Amino acid sequence: MHSEPPCSKLNCFFCTMNEPEPSVRRAKLSQCFKEMPLRDDQEHVLVLSGLWNISIAQPDDPEFPALGIFECMAKLIHRGITDQNWLRRGQNIYIPYYAAHIIGSYTMDNPQFAEKAVKSGVVLPLMELLRGKMSWVEQRVAVRALGHLASHEKTFEAVVVHEVEIISLAMEIASNCLEVVYKEFVGIKARKRPKYHCDLLTRGVGELELQSRKAEEWASQLQCWSLYLLNCFASKERCLNLICNTEFLNNLCGMWGGLVNLTSPAGIGLLRTLCSSKTGRENVANSRQVMESLCNVSRSSDDWQNMAIDCLLLLLKDTGTRYGVIDIAASSLVDLVELGSLGESKMVGETISQTLLQDYYKIKFGFLKLKSQEAEKALEELWELRVENIKRDKLMSEQDMKERQVLVGKLKKQGNQKFWTGKIEKACKIYSKALELCPLNFRKERIVLYSNRAQCYLLLKNPAAAISDTTRALCLSGTVSPHSKSLWRRSQAYDMKGLAKESLMDCLMFINSRIKSEHTKRVRIPYYAARMIKKQMNATWLFVNAKSKLCIKKEKTGDENESQGEYQLQEMMDAKNMGFPDMPTIVEDPKAEKRWKKR
Repeated sequence: MHSEPPCSKLNCFFCTMNEPEPSVRRAKLSQCFKEMPLRDDQEHVLVLSGLWNISIAQPDDPEFPALGIFECMAKLIHRGITDQNWLRRGQNIYIPYYAAHIIGSYTMDNPQFAEKAVKSGVVLPLMELLRGKMSWVEQRVAVRALGHLASHEKTFEAVVVHEVEIISLAMEIASNCLEVVYKEFVGIKARKRPKYHCDLLTRGVGELELQSRKAEEWASQLQCWSLYLLNCFASKERCLNLICNTEFLNNLCGMWGGLVNLTSPAGIGLLRTLCSSKTGRENVANSRQVMESLCNVSRSSDDWQNMAIDCLLLLLKDTGTRYGVIDIAASSLVDLVELGSLGESKMVGETISQTLLQDYYKIKFGFLKLKSQEAEKALEELWELRVENIKRDKLMSEQDMKERQVLVGKLKKQGNQKFWTGKIEKACKIYSKALELCPLNFRKERIVLYSNRAQCYLLLKNPAAAISDTTRALCLSGTVSPHSKSLWRRSQAYDMKGLAKESLMDCLMFINSRIKSEHTKRVRIPYYAARMIKKQMNATWLFVNAKSKLCIKKEKTGDENESQGEYQLQEMMDAKNMGFPDMPTIVEDPKAEKRWKKR
């Protein structure tokens, strides 16, 4: 066999990595990191790509951080921004992206590395990328790295020096990045897309469809990581008056990350943090749009339903905001009072009941009057359900219980007969009568009655009442095995109200419940459910608003990108359960996401 010719390059990184003597290897690597920003070498991009892989695979390995990798990366970013001739030469345009990504990977969950990075001067070059000195691709990794630096106590002060600018930029990026990515990449023809963007998105092996799909993922991450950066400041109550801009808060309701990014709480996570402070609660309470959005999420299959409920409870527990939000929140929260556990939260329904009824006696005896009669009626109904009916059931003998069960069964049959003969309003009244008589511990009977009445409301074109009843049925059935028919009926009701995301989430959960059903051997997705998913996928596509804005400015030239929001149904279910398996970058910051969820 022929041996490879010896490398003629001085301080070659790859040769140094193969050096068997540890002390010699470290000395040479340190020298490489010092010289790399000063030399012109077309292998730099290969070196950065290798370091990028190492930083992701071994983010806690102290070797490279100790040898000066952070200072090297900072200088490479600075050179890319200030030396346009160098940036355009060869493949140097890839280098700032890799450098910022490497900084973010090493500082993700290691405070010591973060301190070393700050001392090495990474903040200012990252700020330049955040300002948009290159493109949205570099902004994405810059906001990621700055978010990690801001999340550690000892390095937060280095970031807070630029807090006003960082917060302003992060708010602007979160609000506009989807439009920017669509305008500069997704919405243009393939031949006009920057080649280095295509290569970075797909690692040089992807076709047009994969490029668009990855761009959607990265755009979602850019938005969510900007919100995470804002959350780091909000959790320390910094610049809340700036973050609580009315327009931004209203926009925040629509920032949910899409189905390609289910790991981030996104907008709802930031709202939850804001509701932990007095200033934040006051501003959230003053926005009807935000309040209505929180109410919708609280009664949905959204992964962050618990955060929406937390927000509403925090607002109700604060005497300064309670009577400003109770008129909106009461009607939604009343439907959740029989909810059991939700994630790590136990006895959620009981907590909601106590919060809503803490001063109900003032309303009951006329000392207090709410602005909304609907809210007063909801609280009266809650009092009857959680106080009067419990007393009634305790006084009932076993024989009375059996008689009630028989009577409720007869009423349900009568309601069903009226329903199938087209007498929907009469059926609805009979189901209501059965619910009044039904003891609270007859959970299965109540689930069916609520769900059947919801179907009547759907046919009577009353989606609000249908959402209320299906939510109550789902609370009774529990989160482990939710009532399948109620999920589908609530999905239809949300569709009637034009709430595409909530409809989509319920529809996905409906299909998921069929797949997991013990009685279903060969699962067939109903056509009506597949059609609903297709409709709502198009309506909730991450770039749907950006595309609409662009189409207003210029005439449509074809159906390009028409199906961008439509993925395979099984992929959708995989995404709902565990995230897309072929998209590794979606979970590249799992520890950071966990930190957000705990706050």
